[in-house]
Amino acid sequence: MKRRSIRTAAAITLTALVGAGAGVTAFALAGAGESTSPTRTALAGTPAAAIEQGSTVNDVFERASASVVEISTSAATQGGPFGFDQPQSGVGSGFVYDEAGHIVTNYHVVEGAETVTVTFSDGTEREATVVGTDPSTDLAVIKVDAPAGALEPLALADSGSLEVGDLVVAIGSPYGLEGTVTAGIVSALGRQIQAPNGATISGAIQTDAAINQGNSGGPLLDAAGRVVGVNAQIESGNGGNVGLGFAVPGSTVRSVASQLVKGEQVEHAYLGVQIETVPANVAEELGGPERSAVAITEVTPGSPAAKAGLEAGEGGDRTLVIAVDGKLVESAADLQAAIAAKESGDEVELTVVRDGSERSLSVMLGSRPS
Repeated sequence: MKRRSIRTAAAITLTALVGAGAGVTAFALAGAGESTSPTRTALAGTPAAAIEQGSTVNDVFERASASVVEISTSAATQGGPFGFDQPQSGVGSGFVYDEAGHIVTNYHVVEGAETVTVTFSDGTEREATVVGTDPSTDLAVIKVDAPAGALEPLALADSGSLEVGDLVVAIGSPYGLEGTVTAGIVSALGRQIQAPNGATISGAIQTDAAINQGNSGGPLLDAAGRVVGVNAQIESGNGGNVGLGFAVPGSTVRSVASQLVKGEQVEHAYLGVQIETVPANVAEELGGPERSAVAITEVTPGSPAAKAGLEAGEGGDRTLVIAVDGKLVESAADLQAAIAAKESGDEVELTVVRDGSERSLSVMLGSRPS
């Protein structure tokens, strides 16, 4: 089976100081010296079809585009040819969060950046500082100084109100082409994607709106021009868009951004186990229910799970989790979502099956290690 790869949608280029042979990352663009002059409004993939009665893709773009920015980063990395540092530059997207100058983007867009420059839709450039980051949700907040009234924040919508088939619009800077808009539908809800630090981001929105390298951090908008997600990843075999894009859900964005703006460190509930979904026949063989369940494959020493007495086991001695706080879980995604909905310090009741016996365990959740 051909291996599929999930790639972050940030556009990154590497330029050598000396000679040829410079390496390019898996997310490389054409080249640092590209002289393309992007069109302000590039409508890709989908015509200006009606999103709702009286609303078109053009309407959403006109409503939101002034609040979407291009983010350029630079940093020097060691280990270049002949011992010289190798300059690295990146391009991503973001959107204005409030009138104080806070801008939301992806963590992986600004990760390791030494300088961050924000370019607005009118061409104005402003230097930005990183206010806070949360690698576990791949979100970050940066800040620019701007005159009062110069910024137009975008409203955040409740992503929980989305339905599969809803039409959505993405605005960003794919391949550095600032002001590009694409449109599509919500292809699926409740997906799981992996954050840069390996954590699972639950509730991701899957869309077929064209998202490419450089769209990272840009908004996924509903018909009213409200942010329902932050575009973060694509799944592709060749690095290009194949109609599988993923956005961090707006509900997560709202919670995390509000904490980062206040200078708070974002904490996530932590159980401390590795898990996998097992089908109904395997669950039944392990003494569990006649349905799929969640098997614990590893328990992190010293974790809340370990302190509560959870064990992993192997083969026929594995421990199954079949419910959290009385609510059935039938997949690893179910258990991850249940824990993600909690806060550090919360106590949860896990219903587990081991050696054919069912019992309940109370676990006080910790804070996910950074």
